[in-house]
Amino acid sequence: MAPYASARLAVAVTMVLGLVAAAGPAGAAEPGRTPLGRATVSGPLPGTVPGDPRSPDVRDTYPFFSTTDDLAAVGYVEQEFVVSGAADAYDTAGNQVATGVPFRTRVVVRRPVHQVRFSGTALVEWQNVTAGYDLDALWDADAITRAGHAWIGVSAQRVGVDQLRGWSPARYGDLDVTGGGRFTADELSYDIYAQAAAAVTEGPAMGGLRVRTTLAVGASQSAGRMTVYYQSILPKVAPVFDGYAFIVGTAPTRAGAEPVFQVLSETDVRTPQRPADTDGFRRWEVAGAAHSGWRGQQYRAPISVRDLGAAPQYTCGSPPFSRVPLDHVVAAAYEHLVRWVRRGTPPPVAPPLLFNADGTKTRDALGLAAGGIRLSQVSVPTALNTGDNTGETFCRLFGTHQPFDAATLDRLYPHRTGYLAKVVLADLANVRAGYLLPADAWQNLTG
Repeated sequence: MAPYASARLAVAVTMVLGLVAAAGPAGAAEPGRTPLGRATVSGPLPGTVPGDPRSPDVRDTYPFFSTTDDLAAVGYVEQEFVVSGAADAYDTAGNQVATGVPFRTRVVVRRPVHQVRFSGTALVEWQNVTAGYDLDALWDADAITRAGHAWIGVSAQRVGVDQLRGWSPARYGDLDVTGGGRFTADELSYDIYAQAAAAVTEGPAMGGLRVRTTLAVGASQSAGRMTVYYQSILPKVAPVFDGYAFIVGTAPTRAGAEPVFQVLSETDVRTPQRPADTDGFRRWEVAGAAHSGWRGQQYRAPISVRDLGAAPQYTCGSPPFSRVPLDHVVAAAYEHLVRWVRRGTPPPVAPPLLFNADGTKTRDALGLAAGGIRLSQVSVPTALNTGDNTGETFCRLFGTHQPFDAATLDRLYPHRTGYLAKVVLADLANVRAGYLLPADAWQNLTG
């Protein structure tokens, strides 16, 4: 128990905020709704990269999956905090199965140092645990720091927290999101996520930044957990989030007060049956993009080597990892969601992916999916990018990337200037339509 004691002592010596979530719009109870519990935030935890996760001294450790991005260069800081309190437990049907269960977890905050750089928007990500550990699937340093948003990653689920406890006992050994083993199916996760979001955004953990808009964001498995929360639990509890972004995963069908934005890759669209856009719901489908594409894999590879000993390797049926930048569309979606929340301005609608009569996706002569949001990597292609693949484990989520041969490129683009002009026109059309931010259009030409 000595490492755990030293961790608690080090945190106390470093800084104990003792933050209790303040009463306000987030967590304010309405008639018939359960008030939000008031979690306490302590930290920031000491220790930075490089360090030794196995050290018994928490000061020699560092946050798991700490970003490799140079945050200081853009006026940002990364800090890790402990959030503790008592959460209510819910099953996946939204039934409350327990109340007041103690929990203790961690959150990672990446934020501007100064208010002048802050947009007022906090993106609170439900950390994805499909791989068996916490994954900040929606951290996008370019877009988030450019916009001036804060990113907050919440460890809400047992699988992720259990891995953290083993990875660094000194740093994480006393975390628990199961109520001492009573709730191992993540029954506490919904309330933990909401309480952590409120406690962090409303208190000193933000370093004095004033949060104006709090968005719940989650990818894939995390979007599924958020769907349960929005669909079946949120109607019964005090609201915390102003809007919701469900990325490459399911989205709720219930019409609620908070707007819902769903962004799907080609991988995720399996049927022509889809919900209609409404005043409170928007769905975008991105042709050629994969559930887990190239950019995310490139970002996480060195972090996996550092923190897990190696980056995962896969043998897929086709060359993996679509290069269509789904993150560009997600970045545009966030900006629309902020305006939707603040001004009531709904995002533009987008065309759906097209399907054949037999239920397969419609493809052009080059094999590219038809319909959907078509970034220049698809409308002015130099490679076959799709959302499909086969093979082991996660291969079906990676999509494919197969560069065209020289003969095909010469046929499509006899002159380089003609190719560049087509890219510019395609990007401008997507900027005008609202599917692409100008900075990302520029990146397509220079990156």
